[in-house]
Amino acid sequence: MQNRCGGRGTQDCGPKPSIVNIDCLTKANKNYRTALWTGTHLQVTLMNIPVGGDIGLELHEDVDQFIRIEDGCALVCMGSDENDLNCCKKVNGDYAAIVPAGTWHNIINAGCTPLKLYSIYAPPQHPYGTVHKTKEDAEKSEN
Repeated sequence: MQNRCGGRGTQDCGPKPSIVNIDCLTKANKNYRTALWTGTHLQVTLMNIPVGGDIGLELHEDVDQFIRIEDGCALVCMGSDENDLNCCKKVNGDYAAIVPAGTWHNIINAGCTPLKLYSIYAPPQHPYGTVHKTKEDAEKSEN
């Protein structure tokens, strides 16, 4: 079934091959987090961060992460210590943050519209088919 982004929608179809309009799907995502594709060694998630919101300070010990800002304005902060995020930059759409495993990081919506981004985790970070409508839903599922 075709959707307005010219593809299959946002149902997680990993690990099958997939060709998607990532820009359109990312911008159309209304959920805080949606797993778009989950494979054995990699995962793609779409995120929608509300105005004033953030992903929350986090660290993935064994996961590298690529975060691409598609729409909105973000403050991206990273560092080797949770109390010393010494790599910070305010960015808009078309920027990416590359977060090595073991790096503390946070992405904060610094604009006046929802922040739309996608994240690539290697290896996968969330269970296959994950959909969190809100950040609160995401936090509950992690506890």
